[in-house]
Amino acid sequence: MQTALAPAASPPPLPRPARNPSRMPPVDAGLLWAAAPRFHSQRAERQRAIIDAVGPVLAPVLASYRIDTGLRIAHFTAQICHESAGFRTTEEFASGAAYEGREDLGNTRPGDGRRYKGRGLIQLTGRANYARFGALLGVDLVDEPEAAAEPVLSLRIACAYWEEREINRPADRDDLIAVTRLVNGGTNGLADRRACLCRARDALARLAAETVARAPGGRPVLHRRASGDAVVELQAALRDNGFALAVDGAFGPATELAVRLWQRGRALAPDGVVGPRTWASLGF
Repeated sequence: MQTALAPAASPPPLPRPARNPSRMPPVDAGLLWAAAPRFHSQRAERQRAIIDAVGPVLAPVLASYRIDTGLRIAHFTAQICHESAGFRTTEEFASGAAYEGREDLGNTRPGDGRRYKGRGLIQLTGRANYARFGALLGVDLVDEPEAAAEPVLSLRIACAYWEEREINRPADRDDLIAVTRLVNGGTNGLADRRACLCRARDALARLAAETVARAPGGRPVLHRRASGDAVVELQAALRDNGFALAVDGAFGPATELAVRLWQRGRALAPDGVVGPRTWASLGF
């Protein structure tokens, strides 16, 4: 028997369907960082490698599959974030032995279970699925199944799967449960998927506001909780000026403190907000 789920708190509004790219917020590594949980050590290194690879191509690849509205982007980002364990893996942690002999997955030859284990941002599993999506994308995934774990190709596979199952439809209705069932076959990990969705929605709403609030010269006004390429530029500039900051594209407490100290040293209002004068003082 299914149990009714308690409604989540109302998230901030997202940009509605708008095909004009100039009105959409940035869809890049900053969005992925905002949606993802934080990790440390080797897990963080793997997460960074995946996000750094996917971020630069995210917008054009999503657009080519019409994942091009706030709701569609938020739901897609949330699902791939959960499926990839917070963007820290593109390969199933298990060996794949459990899929051995699964004829429904096309695993009819010895070793197929391990060979065609789950890979990708939305995990591709089984010889039949590797063959179908490889043919769809013009890539030989049957002879080279490990290629499905390559981050950019895994993004394309996830988008092709999303398109084939017409997941934009429930995403347009903001129906997390229907989206999850189409991705997962059930509702496994629903609480985490909801948390990822809330973070993605919040990031898109914030980035949309920052896209409008541009400083002269085209640079955004940055503040606490901002993210994206402009924050990377800011952090790199602060590092070049002696601040020991991580360049991670996330405007957190350490970045805000560095900005305040920089502003104080330049006789600027130490408010932690990076506007035209602060950008100019950093040489932009």
